[in-house]
Formats: sequence, C-alpha cells, structure tokens
Amino acid sequence: MLSVEDLRSAYGRIEVLHGVSLAVGRSEIVSLVGANGAGKTTLLRAISGVQPVTAGSIRFEDAAMERLPSHVRVARGITQVPEGRQLFAPLSVEDNLLLGAWSRRADDVRPDLARVYDLFPMLPPMRHRAAGMLSGGQQQMLAVGRALMARPRLLLLDEPSLGLAPKLADQIFATLSELKRDGLTILLVEQNARAALAIADRAYVLETGAIALSGAAADIRTDQRVREAYLGM
Repeated sequence: MLSVEDLRSAYGRIEVLHGVSLAVGRSEIVSLVGANGAGKTTLLRAISGVQPVTAGSIRFEDAAMERLPSHVRVARGITQVPEGRQLFAPLSVEDNLLLGAWSRRADDVRPDLARVYDLFPMLPPMRHRAAGMLSGGQQQMLAVGRALMARPRLLLLDEPSLGLAPKLADQIFATLSELKRDGLTILLVEQNARAALAIADRAYVLETGAIALSGAAADIRTDQRVREAYLGM
C-alpha cells in the first residue's frame, strides 16, 4: 500500500532522513522503532505531507505522493495522528471529531461518528465537553477518533501512548489491533517498543535517520541489539 524509496528530508541545512526506504502492506501494522532524534516523527510528517522532502519517492497505492499537499493526501486516504494530539482544546469533543471529516458531506459522517463512539466508550458522555478538559488518555482517544473520521486507509500514529497510564495505553493498543482486524493499515511510531512490536506484523529500526534493521516484528523483538537498546533486556 505504501512504498517509500531513498527518502531524504532536512530542516534547513541539517539533513534528518538519509535515504530511508520502507514498505507497508495492506492491512498491516508496521512499527517504526528508534531513539529520540532518530527521525521517526520527521518520516511520518514527510509521508503525510507536512514536512518537505529533498529527494526520494513516496508512493501510496502506486500513486506518487511526495509533491502533493497534505490535504490532498488526506483525501487520498492518508491521515496522521500527531505526537501531542494537537486537539482544538476550546472546542467540544464532538466538534473535534466532526472537524476530522471536514472534507466530507455533512450527511455522510454520522455512521463514522457512531463507530468512533463505539470504539471509545469514554467519549460519548463527554461529547459536549471542551477537549482541553479531558484527561491525557481521553484526549488520545479523541485524537485517534478524529483521524478515523476522515475514513483513512493508512493511519500514521506518532507516540499514541505518550504520557498515558499503562491501563489506558493498553486500551489504545487493543483498539489499534481491532482497527487492523477491520482492514485498516497502520504505520506506528512508538517509544514503548515492547508494546509496539507485540501488535505489529513487521518493524523497522531507525537510527540517526537511516534504517538499521527490518523484518518480522517477532524477529525484531528477539534481536539482541534491539533487546539491549530498546527493550531493556
């Protein structure tokens, strides 16, 4: 579904991605593991179109994406849940969700709204509450739900468990597994490498802007280098 080839991206004169190549198959969860500063967020931002690329290609369903603006990529089926959630804090939960479907007809979004509320039963009682009043876990659920309102075929997630209590983080990962069973394709950036690799089909290890290791998630999880660097084993 997604093919990234020899991708390079920079902030000013500082190149952050040095020829990254990866692939994501339909209905897979692919985890991107690496230390802070490795370039994981930059890679997601480049795929979603909010970070310029200086070289290389991004193909989604065999169509070139690297020069398209981000709103066109959303319309094509690529949606990102950014690190830090970036909700519209003064707006209600439901208004945040409806903004996720801004490009769609208003009479076509109610079934998706009902589906998001089914996935995250904490949200319906708070639908009229300002998003900024929610807990961190509730905000993360809202951020994922807002992205789902765009009906993505590829969901990019950046640190969905950041700052969450273990129980809430487990709920997020369980929901991602459920979305995968429903056919959604997911590219996941997550500092909790153990949890990310547990739900992924395949994984890539990114180090200083380049792919250092790739393979089946089960194999990556048992690789001694990964165990020592990211799993604390």
